[in-house]
Amino acid sequence: MATDETAGTLVVGAGQAGISLVTALRELGDTAPIALVGDEPEAPYERPPLSKSYLRGEHDRPTLVFHDAAWFADLGVELVTGDAVTTIERDARGGRAVTGSGRALEFDRLALTTGAVNRTLPLEGADLERVHSVRTLTDADRLAPRLRVAREVVVVGGGFIGLEIAASARALGAAVTVLEASDRLLGRSVTPLLSDTVRAAHERRGTRVLLGASAVGLIGEDGHAVGVALADGSVLDADVVVVGVGVDPRTDLAAQLGLTVDPRGIVVDEHARTSDGLTVAAGDCAVGPNPFARGLVGPTRLESVAHATDQARAAAATLTGRPAAYASVPWFWSDQGDLRLQIAGLPHGADHTVVRGDPAAERFSLLSYRDGLLIAIESVGSPTDYLAVKRALEKGMTIPADSAADSSVPLKRLITRGRDTRSP
Repeated sequence: MATDETAGTLVVGAGQAGISLVTALRELGDTAPIALVGDEPEAPYERPPLSKSYLRGEHDRPTLVFHDAAWFADLGVELVTGDAVTTIERDARGGRAVTGSGRALEFDRLALTTGAVNRTLPLEGADLERVHSVRTLTDADRLAPRLRVAREVVVVGGGFIGLEIAASARALGAAVTVLEASDRLLGRSVTPLLSDTVRAAHERRGTRVLLGASAVGLIGEDGHAVGVALADGSVLDADVVVVGVGVDPRTDLAAQLGLTVDPRGIVVDEHARTSDGLTVAAGDCAVGPNPFARGLVGPTRLESVAHATDQARAAAATLTGRPAAYASVPWFWSDQGDLRLQIAGLPHGADHTVVRGDPAAERFSLLSYRDGLLIAIESVGSPTDYLAVKRALEKGMTIPADSAADSSVPLKRLITRGRDTRSP
């Protein structure tokens, strides 16, 4: 399908990955027209505060927005908001997309940064009023006023977003119960010791945490939720229910194009290229090789601001004909009230963990090792440790496990060279 030579780049999805890709294209000297299309009515904005400071009324709307209209105009970027792309067709020369409003967008190059959507509970009552989840600014705007007057809040799901919202609700004065179906909090993301420590920290602040607890239904009255029924037959009263049970990548447009997708996302290579060798994809919608040299080999989908930004930069480089493999140390953070978790690297596959500091005092670090090589740090209230390890991992360095536990010695003094190969 031929398109006009100046049709430029179409970026579908105006979240963190989308805005990062647009920025990177201009930084790389690309001057072709760009259209950035998002289905939300707002200009691209920061999502992390939505489950934390924004819910508590400490972060106002204008400060969430990345850039004003003048920024887009200066960079020659056409920003389209509140209008989702519904169909795309393309060939080696370019293509055409059509939005829900019927607008046609011609392009030479295509990037999919479509993000993800929150999973819903497949339970009776899931569509009642006062049942919330938070992914977008609109979601947060619906929940925030409810939380400020809520007496009893039940959070279904003990992942990062659920715990951040639980901490915000507790700070606003509500009685909070967190339900987690598995045997520990944050089970897919962190080590068991950090899970235990996070649970204890929330309980010290008055939050009730129920592990191995499954919701089987939501109880309604006059069209709104008043309780959560559990598998053991008990019922929890609730005037607000928040669901945080994970996300699903948005892959419908990729499937429409015939690209390879799997349940974890749009399949990409280390250059963010999809299976057609032409389209790129980045952020929460994509699954590709683990970018962390010390991480376990295999398809990986990461959900973080850093990942979305770094993979989008790789996608931009690919679009400009200067591909550079996406190879970065993953890093994350989660503010759960006054409890700050910072993670660098990936602890999956660790065979040894060193505890540095006092978990009970909420000031400690956990250093994970595999085959004697440092692969991750999880820190609570220890930013200096976190930064030292993050920088060490970025330089391919390590810290001897037999020295790391001594908190009287700064970690930066212990950094040594380490072999930096992938482990199978």
